[in-house]
Amino acid sequence: MSDVIAADQLRLLIERIERLEEEKKGIADDIKDVYNEAKSTGFDVKTMRQIVRLRKMEKHDRDEAEALLETYKNALGLA
Repeated sequence: MSDVIAADQLRLLIERIERLEEEKKGIADDIKDVYNEAKSTGFDVKTMRQIVRLRKMEKHDRDEAEALLETYKNALGLA
């Protein structure tokens, strides 16, 4: 009996994951559309992606990453 319950539970979990994966794909498509809209109005999408990534970071992590980037640029003579 517990094998049937475990199989049912597993099936339900898999189905939930599949639905969420579909939703995730839909959201990813929506995000892609927004970036395409931004590009068509003249915005630099690569820079926008960097900004989105930076905004997700905590301030101290962002400061640390920027300081490390400056250190590397100075070491390579890019500053």
